[in-house]
Amino acid sequence: MKKTTGMNRDVTQKWRPATQAIRGGTWRSEHGETSEALFLTSGYTYDDAATVAARFAGEQEGMTYSRLQNPTVAMLEERIALMEGAEACRAQASGMAAMTAALLCQLSAGDHCVAARAAFGSCRWLVDHLLPRFGIETTVIDSADNDAWEAAIKPNTKVFFFETPANPTLDIVDLRHVCDLAKAHGITTVVDNAFCSPVLQRPMEFGADVVAYSATKLMDGQGRVLAGAVCGSLQFIDEVLLPFQRNTGPNCAPFNAWVVLKGLETLELRAQKQSENALRLGQFMESRVAQMLHPGLASHPRHELAMKQMAACGPIFSFIVDGRAQAHAILDALELIDLSNNIGDARTLMCHPASTTHAGLSEEDRAEMGVAEGMLRINVGLEDVEDIIVDMDRALSAAGL
Repeated sequence: MKKTTGMNRDVTQKWRPATQAIRGGTWRSEHGETSEALFLTSGYTYDDAATVAARFAGEQEGMTYSRLQNPTVAMLEERIALMEGAEACRAQASGMAAMTAALLCQLSAGDHCVAARAAFGSCRWLVDHLLPRFGIETTVIDSADNDAWEAAIKPNTKVFFFETPANPTLDIVDLRHVCDLAKAHGITTVVDNAFCSPVLQRPMEFGADVVAYSATKLMDGQGRVLAGAVCGSLQFIDEVLLPFQRNTGPNCAPFNAWVVLKGLETLELRAQKQSENALRLGQFMESRVAQMLHPGLASHPRHELAMKQMAACGPIFSFIVDGRAQAHAILDALELIDLSNNIGDARTLMCHPASTTHAGLSEEDRAEMGVAEGMLRINVGLEDVEDIIVDMDRALSAAGL
């Protein structure tokens, strides 16, 4: 296989994001296929023993084993890195594989990690339960409080870990402030950017060191496969992440990588249109619910910051009604909108975080995070927004709103 004729990384880096999403990282076999080839193989053969030895010694480029590299997966990694503005990327089996690898590859017993309290339930589980099992100290803070980040720093602090916007509270972190603070103290920032993708927000432009993804979400965008990605400097990816990944194996399957490659081709179009639909729906609903958590609306406490960091508001927002019973009544009255805990999908989906994505956390932990019993999270899809509004209007009315 070879990369697209005449197109090396120096050329592709100059392309604009929409072009990179379609053509970045493309390799072609001797057949000259237009769509990326799907390589379903676990291993590779070699012409002679010297070639095998040279490849395993890192002295010669080429494939050795699909836990280390695969042509289809490599294309996805190069494309995501180009879109992110990163030097390198490693694809993962899922979003949580990406978050786990991004943390464990660089943290050891005796280190300290500062994390945002508002986070996806499994991310909080990593911070609250997994890391401490390995002797890694953790501190959870209000990520919207800029002073809290500095106050939490200890001599052994190695990582800042946060989502922005956060799942499901839509908390917004001041990327520039937190990343600059981290650099001043020699701390690595790990940012979960799954709610935005690189077409809506590029944390590295604000100083982030590592950006991690659930590519299951917007990057695939159609609810088909699980995948994840970790982006960073070439030194971080090759010297810090790769040894961990090589020996633990949280790799992305070639078929899943191929599906995500197809999703990236329409990512910008989908993300922009879904953001428009989400803003329109949020504007319609705002006067009907007790509290709206939507970064695209002026009522959000960090609306101006969000719009400085994000190219659009994103497809996901949350809102709060009067308790679990009313929240469930809304869900039960929906006809168009699906009940699902996925996000980033082209379909409009809604869930009750306290009984789904954050059900594994204690009631006290959910309250600390701001995950109220009456909170609902919605992913606004690509359906006609007027149909979404009609369905939401009917469900709110059925629940007495």
